[in-house]
Amino acid sequence: MQKFSTLMSIYVKEKPEFARACFESLERQTVPADEWVIVEDGPLTPELYGLLDEYEAKHPGLIHRVPLEKNVGLGLALREGIQHCSHELVARMDTDDICREDRFEKQLAAFEQYPDLDICGCQIIEFEGTPENELARRQVPLTHAEIARYQKRRDAFNHMTVMYKKSAVLKAGNYESCMLMEDTMLWCRMLLSGATAMNLDDYLVYARIGHDMFERRGGFSYFKKYKSGRKRVYETGYISYWDYLYTLIIQFVVAIMPNKLRGWVFTTLLHKS
Repeated sequence: MQKFSTLMSIYVKEKPEFARACFESLERQTVPADEWVIVEDGPLTPELYGLLDEYEAKHPGLIHRVPLEKNVGLGLALREGIQHCSHELVARMDTDDICREDRFEKQLAAFEQYPDLDICGCQIIEFEGTPENELARRQVPLTHAEIARYQKRRDAFNHMTVMYKKSAVLKAGNYESCMLMEDTMLWCRMLLSGATAMNLDDYLVYARIGHDMFERRGGFSYFKKYKSGRKRVYETGYISYWDYLYTLIIQFVVAIMPNKLRGWVFTTLLHKS
């Protein structure tokens, strides 16, 4: 199988115990990554530095740390990080999520089966506390045609699950800073640049969520950030003005809901309970 890098970004508010659980899931992979590229998005806590030092000593030569002087946000952190990836295939991972043991094996098999494939994601199980405490599942479309249609109104990939070709990401212009929509912008520009996509019909990543996530997605200030990011997506030419307007209306309704109702919408309507 091809060699590949795992790309992660970590910042000061990450909980060390969450990052450790993530790293342990990477260690358990049936086909482990040949390189972990970890972007330190600004100064970290002593506990996080200690964790990174521990794993660097535990796996000599595996971990490539990319320290940034200040916090720049996920988009710009990944923009820098992908340029430090040594291999053409790159697997994204968030440092508070957990991979199923065969995630990388299954994604690598897809790239072997389809040599023209540029990006491959999968489904996620959303949990709170421990993976056994499942709250919801997020299913995304499987085929390229379905993905291309779906992406016009909602993200057709679960960002923390994707494995992609570094060359396809750079061809599309790489990640950029775009409030709330760093990944959305990249997916649209990759599809516009001719990237071939698919999602596996399997739940290979456990994604950590909680009630604070629903709170962050509420209020008029959040809606203004969403509108600003969505406008930039519209300006790529990938979505129509109606797609743009439709998503703004839906987001405005969701943003002004009480937090408990918003949580129900996300876990029951937008995702599969």
